[in-house]
Amino acid sequence: MSQSQRIFFWSLTAALGGFLFGFDTAVISGVEQALQTQWHLDVWEHGLTVSIALIGTVIGSMTGGIPAEQLGRKKTLFWIALLYLAASLGTALSPNWHIFLIFRFLGGLGVGASSVAAPMYITEISPAKSRGRLVGLFQFNVVFGILIAYLSNYLLADVGSEPWRWMLGIQAVPSLLFLLAVLTIPESPRWLLLKKGDETQARKVLLMIDADTAEQTFNAIKRSHSPTDTSARLFSGQYSKPILLAVLFAVFNQVSGINAIIYYAPRIFEMTGLGKSSSLLSSAGIGLINLVFTLISMNLIDRYGRRTLMKIGSVGLIITLGLVARAFYVQDFGTTVPFLLFAYIAFFGFSQGAVIWVFISEIFPNEVRASGQALGSFTHWFMAAIITFTFPYLAEHVGGGNTFLFFALMMVLQLLFVWRLMPETKGTSLEKIERTVFAH
Repeated sequence: MSQSQRIFFWSLTAALGGFLFGFDTAVISGVEQALQTQWHLDVWEHGLTVSIALIGTVIGSMTGGIPAEQLGRKKTLFWIALLYLAASLGTALSPNWHIFLIFRFLGGLGVGASSVAAPMYITEISPAKSRGRLVGLFQFNVVFGILIAYLSNYLLADVGSEPWRWMLGIQAVPSLLFLLAVLTIPESPRWLLLKKGDETQARKVLLMIDADTAEQTFNAIKRSHSPTDTSARLFSGQYSKPILLAVLFAVFNQVSGINAIIYYAPRIFEMTGLGKSSSLLSSAGIGLINLVFTLISMNLIDRYGRRTLMKIGSVGLIITLGLVARAFYVQDFGTTVPFLLFAYIAFFGFSQGAVIWVFISEIFPNEVRASGQALGSFTHWFMAAIITFTFPYLAEHVGGGNTFLFFALMMVLQLLFVWRLMPETKGTSLEKIERTVFAH
């Protein structure tokens, strides 16, 4: 196996956490109405049922940096795989609503922790020239997981007397695969060197990554080391710029409305007049378009850079969200809204979807990367939980037009953020980003 193939395999293995992240995120869209009927849930109980995983995700993302620092990236990924496996079996076999909430919450913990540990692991084993594409594998697997969840929901919609159990339980298969695959990958060389002090093993992994630059990278990592306490340093003021960038990027990612659309896609399509079966199939179309445009973005991110993709995507999101809002205002649906939502997903997958985990994992120095990644991920999921929890209420009481108009206005602010504040990080080593872009 060549060096590039080896790194690709390691990255793909870690990115399986992204596949389960995406599957777990989207599978609820096909079962949320059945669960509402099954347990006679009112609007707030229904909102909690859908968003409980996001509450777990917020906590998992907030705390995911701790095991990643103390146990290592690899062991953290292993425990994440166990959480996914337990959650998929537990939710499928739940005898009542309260047990369901517990296991759905555990799945959320896995999603949150994987959004910290997996991109960070891939970032730390990737050469600078291909880092964007390799970290992009995580997001590609997220949207692949979303697509498979939508297709799985569609195919299992009539299986047995309670199809929702099959829809949730099928996730145990990729969870077990992830669990076994993680056992075959090495630990991050940066964690081995900076946290464990294992120079021999760190050098060995770096030689496997790129023999030509291994010694140079080894020395650069050592020079970046400081004995100062990591958790204290993140908020010491020295890293205010990457903190600001990570938090704003994560907020904008969610106020685009992406999770509201992914979680409630069938319901949104039914609001526009499509039947239930057509709505589920249209949701699968969203997943496919997301996959295709994330793949396109992965192949362009290291060539044209992160900022270029974000500028193009922001403009597209403003236009599509504005037109969806207009369709709701004038009650002119037809085929317009599904088409606009497909276009919206294309622009999102091309820009924010592919860039977020790459950018946040790059901008923090080695010693605060785990806590910085956790901060960015926590912000992302905290906003996702708020939007997902409130979307049914907003759609019912504020109306689709006002809701989508709000998302459009937020994307105008995002465009200003990209234009004025966001730096370019393509093709630059992690240590050089620390030294040149964020040095004070």
